[in-house]
Amino acid sequence: MIMPDYTLFLQLANFLILLFILNIILYKPVRRILGKRKAEVDGLQNSVSELGGKANRFAGELEEGMSQARKTGYQEKESLKSEGLEEEKALLKKAATASGERMGQARAEMQNKLAEARGALERELSLFSKELAEKILGRSV
Repeated sequence: MIMPDYTLFLQLANFLILLFILNIILYKPVRRILGKRKAEVDGLQNSVSELGGKANRFAGELEEGMSQARKTGYQEKESLKSEGLEEEKALLKKAATASGERMGQARAEMQNKLAEARGALERELSLFSKELAEKILGRSV
């Protein structure tokens, strides 16, 4: 059995002094370093979550910008396409009008040449008929 005597109080005092010294030398600096590390890790986690939110926001803005650019590009393409079709129609109409005019001129020219040829044939018709009758009859008419 343990006998309490003055050494028990010495051991208790020794323990308390050692506890006080170790607290000053070892435990407080370790707790301070752990506290700083925890604060730094918490700050980094906050920064990471904040930057993640910014990245998501920027990605959303980028996607929205790309969507708007696609939409604008499609509208511009359709606008240019419709302008091209209108210009094509105008050119075809102009070409059809020009070819119609040329055809009209060519027909008029053909009618004039035909009329001239008929006139020339009619003028020579009496001469041809007289020559033909002379050849058939074998005498002069």
